[in-house]
Amino acid sequence: MEPGRRSFLRRLGGLTLAGAAGAIAPGLFSPEAQAAISSAPKRSLAFKSLHTGETLKATYWSNGRYDPHALVDIAHILRDWRADEVGNMDPALYDLLFALRRKLGTDQPFNIISGYRCPKTNAMLASKSDGVAKKSMHMEGKAIDIAVPGRKLTAVRNAALELKLGGVGLYSKSGFVHVDTGRVRQWGS
Repeated sequence: MEPGRRSFLRRLGGLTLAGAAGAIAPGLFSPEAQAAISSAPKRSLAFKSLHTGETLKATYWSNGRYDPHALVDIAHILRDWRADEVGNMDPALYDLLFALRRKLGTDQPFNIISGYRCPKTNAMLASKSDGVAKKSMHMEGKAIDIAVPGRKLTAVRNAALELKLGGVGLYSKSGFVHVDTGRVRQWGS
């Protein structure tokens, strides 16, 4: 295992202990989302990075805990591809995506438009577009911009809104839906 991966695993130490408890914080998720997440003995996700062409299918939760190796693998595919920088991702984002995948009734990979963004990349994008927040949750590893093959953007947005797990933005002209683990809110068209 390379040093960067080892360092990332060490930083996950407290997280995996929290995951070992296997409990979902009450009130954090809508009842429907909580049922969808907690009823699954294994939680898997599939991704395709539209910028790098990489694909990944990973089981990030099994045996009552988060799998630290899968978390590292997912964080890697969600990295800031412009800076080739891996960020600390919020596992609640993966749970949100897992619930969304189940709500949509699909096993298709999430097409990644943007996952983690380092501050330099985010500042560059914010300087070019009013649609990029200067304090974006992407920099905290709590947001992802996605599309789902075979599903209309409005269907993805509506499913995410029904889950009430965080922010949901529709970017029709750019071809993606933004989801994050922040407070419940919506925007876009």
